[in-house]
Amino acid sequence: MEFDVESWREELVSYREQKDEQFEVPHSSPLGPEGRKEFDGIEYFEPDPDYRVETTVELDGSDETVAMETTADGEQLYERTARLHFEVPNASGEPTEGTLVGYTRVDQDEGSLFVPFRDKTTGQQTYPAGRYIELHYEGALDDGETFPLDFNLAYNPFCAYAAAYECPLPPRENWLEIAIPAGERYEE
Repeated sequence: MEFDVESWREELVSYREQKDEQFEVPHSSPLGPEGRKEFDGIEYFEPDPDYRVETTVELDGSDETVAMETTADGEQLYERTARLHFEVPNASGEPTEGTLVGYTRVDQDEGSLFVPFRDKTTGQQTYPAGRYIELHYEGALDDGETFPLDFNLAYNPFCAYAAAYECPLPPRENWLEIAIPAGERYEE
């Protein structure tokens, strides 16, 4: 199936508008009453279809539990589920290979991968603790399976907006040596 850039862009803009609306509603917002009053929308990089890439799944059969440190000096347990291999443009526009690990929360059902990551925008244009992507899939993942990985959907954890939240920090294996100028930005 061919990728329709205009439809994708419209869906992304609509998704971002809906997220901004959720941030204004008390029960779905990480912001307190004062923060909601001052809120004028999440900062984003411009939508860029070059950062919606095809990823190839390499299943991790180790059943290893990973204890991710959190922003509140705690830890949360995840299982390493798959390595996701992809190519993104580097600073000069040339394709560069990257790999991120997708995790499943211990005691969570299949169907979703949690992909926390840092890149060369971290702490400069994006949240200093890293960003997240959630990938949803039907059934079981297969080795060699491919599907879209859209960095335009990369988001800041709730702890970027309120210290009351405890958010997992991306493990070292998910620190990319390239910039991913896509998704949510962060300005203090």
